[in-house]
Amino acid sequence: MGLTRQHWPAGIAGRLAAGCAIPAHPLALNAARELDPRRQKALSRYYLDAGSGGLAVGVHTTQFAIRERGMYETVLRLSAEVAAERADSSILVAGAIGRTAQAVAEAQLARGLGYHAVLLSLAAWKGASEDEIIAHCQAVAAEMPLFGFYLQPAVGGVKLPASFWKRFAAIENVVAIKMAPFNRYATLDVLRGVLEAGAQDRIALYTGNDDHIVADLLTPFTLVHQGRPTTLRIVGGLLGHWSVWNRAAAELQKRCASVTGAIPAELLALDAAVTEMNAAVFDVAHDFHGVIAGCHEILRRQGLLEGIWCLDEHESLSPGQAELLTAVAERYPHLTDDAFVAANLHRWLS
Repeated sequence: MGLTRQHWPAGIAGRLAAGCAIPAHPLALNAARELDPRRQKALSRYYLDAGSGGLAVGVHTTQFAIRERGMYETVLRLSAEVAAERADSSILVAGAIGRTAQAVAEAQLARGLGYHAVLLSLAAWKGASEDEIIAHCQAVAAEMPLFGFYLQPAVGGVKLPASFWKRFAAIENVVAIKMAPFNRYATLDVLRGVLEAGAQDRIALYTGNDDHIVADLLTPFTLVHQGRPTTLRIVGGLLGHWSVWNRAAAELQKRCASVTGAIPAELLALDAAVTEMNAAVFDVAHDFHGVIAGCHEILRRQGLLEGIWCLDEHESLSPGQAELLTAVAERYPHLTDDAFVAANLHRWLS
């Protein structure tokens, strides 16, 4: 029998619906490019102590190659163990990729480890019909609640129209959607699909648009359907960018969620600052080549990681990226959390 939100522990559904910060969890490696369990668990402790509402593990920032290296189950298990140390309700999201057999198997494994939902990548379905992709999603949803994922085509995603998102949102076991097309038009396609499916009260909307985080969280998306205006809100974020400076990120998400009435100009102005920081971390100047290494470099400087090693030895910082990271951290110190990490690092690593 598959898992549904009705099977979740108390507090999970409410936290997801209310909105929170969910970092896309990096992979802690040693100099031999082997998993460092101590630092892997330290990262999970950092995020949850920083105020994140959950963890997304086995996703792009964790490096998809953990599967072929035999690390997938171990990495998911380590974060689940950290979440179990806590009395609060942490949302555990596991990345699932590939064609149906692989994605179903990963969902089953995640379910057995206590995860609550799977973030379903559709990158393996390029060239497939809408009917084929929907059938795939339904098969995985029969195992676990789905966190939909619109990945930008520039980094391997599939272009998905509003008609797809309407059919996807109609799947009963879809609980959330991460929108990361880095495109205003495509983001609206997701919102339109959810609205036309009548699923806006069932599906939590999360931003993955790292180039527009603050504006996504603050915008009232008022769309008209069948002559009636309905306002949809993006309540949280599941972001690779939030794997760094996470304390500041969690506080920012809470500030955005607390706004009622007029949006303070100084809060809206943070959209540009956060985007500029993201450009350095994600290595936009080099078409995202150093995105994972950029996240690692911030965590290395804070002492959470020993180095910036990736499973692919060709993945590293791009020329000038380290200097950009230094520059944005100096420009926007209120959006970093070095002092918080320094005060707690020993405890997380113990």
